[in-house]
Amino acid sequence: MNRVRWTRSLRFRLLAATLVALALALLLAGWGLAGLFRQHVMRQFEASLTQQLDQLTARLEFDAAGQPLIDPRTLSDPRWHKPYSGLYWQIDQMSTNGQARSSVLRSRSLWDTRLELHPDDLADGALHAHEGTGPQGAAVLMLERTVRPDEQPEARWRLVVAANTQDSLQAVARFNGVLATSLLVLGLLLVLAALAQVAVGLSPLRALQRALAQVREGQAARLQGRFPAEVQPLIDDFNGVLERNAEVVARARTHAGNLAHAIKTPLAVLGQAATQSLQASPGDAALARLVQEQVATARRHIDWHLARSRAAAAQRLPGLRTPLAPVAAGLVRVMQRVHAARGLRIDTTGVPDALAFAGEEQDLQEMLGNLLDNACKWARATVRISATATADGLCVAVEDDGPGIAEAARAAVLARGVRMDETVPGSGLGLAIVDELAQLYGGQLRLQPSTLGGLRVTLSLPMAA
Repeated sequence: MNRVRWTRSLRFRLLAATLVALALALLLAGWGLAGLFRQHVMRQFEASLTQQLDQLTARLEFDAAGQPLIDPRTLSDPRWHKPYSGLYWQIDQMSTNGQARSSVLRSRSLWDTRLELHPDDLADGALHAHEGTGPQGAAVLMLERTVRPDEQPEARWRLVVAANTQDSLQAVARFNGVLATSLLVLGLLLVLAALAQVAVGLSPLRALQRALAQVREGQAARLQGRFPAEVQPLIDDFNGVLERNAEVVARARTHAGNLAHAIKTPLAVLGQAATQSLQASPGDAALARLVQEQVATARRHIDWHLARSRAAAAQRLPGLRTPLAPVAAGLVRVMQRVHAARGLRIDTTGVPDALAFAGEEQDLQEMLGNLLDNACKWARATVRISATATADGLCVAVEDDGPGIAEAARAAVLARGVRMDETVPGSGLGLAIVDELAQLYGGQLRLQPSTLGGLRVTLSLPMAA
């Protein structure tokens, strides 16, 4: 999975594209430079041979019989006189069909060998270069020219100079080695430069990632920071979306609250009228009690759907952060006043100050308040609240030392309107509302036996950093 993510990442694509481009550029540059250098060396080599051939042509003379003569002393290069020195000359007499008829003169460097020439039919004075094999099987470059003496226009002579190409090819090979090493070092430097370029180029995206993490963890309500001009329009648009989303949520919550208030007021009037009718006309008690029951049922449904709509509107809203300890402390103070006559001990030492809920404060109060209220109703003497940070988020546990709930009945108490004991006041919506809100936030509610002897209710919620 990590390899798939890496291959799909922007950094990998940029690096891959850059490295491929660098590799192609270096290969093309190396191939081109090597070819240019070889071409330059061979051109210089051929130019030096041309000078030697011009010198040989200038020193060519003919005797009275029309035979060519070369005075070795007039040739300046000492390699002409050293056997197998790598520099050679040869003069052949040409037949009428352009074939070399015989080798007339040779340099001392050829010793007892001769140059094997190609059967070329050259124009008089024209130069022709070709590769061949010299003495001892060495590779040579041969340069030849055909001349006609003025005294014998019908006679044709081929003048050939040849030189070993080994030194030139070795120079080319040494240059290619140095070039390859240089290009390799240059490639490594360019790779480091590409890595630095990608790191610097993607640093705004890392800053954007950190800003998004702050929004997701509830540390900020919008993207904050300094970004390049190319990224800033994206930041502004995203912040605009966050602001519009917050406005929509606030408007929806306001409409839900207004609707609930508009419905609760007539219900309160109906309930009061039913109570007054029951007191004034005991004979109509059945109707009055029916109205009271229906009003109470309508109120429970309103409370249920109001809490659900509020949580549904706020779930996953970026930038939400509610510290757990202050909310728990406030609810404990309320419960201690409500249940003051029973003398309950509510322990909150297990709630760290650093933990925070990634959601609305009202929703946390709704869920934790219902759990505390249920625990206080059933507890004999002790209620305990604890919270821990887990790999899945925030885990809040509320325990009591009451009678608890049998395992077979735990699933039933999460249904709306189900009450385990009709003598205990309540609507039967508390745990159902908590379970519904927890699920809307991506959490869950679990009922377990407590070490205190009663019920342990565990609430899993998203945690803010």
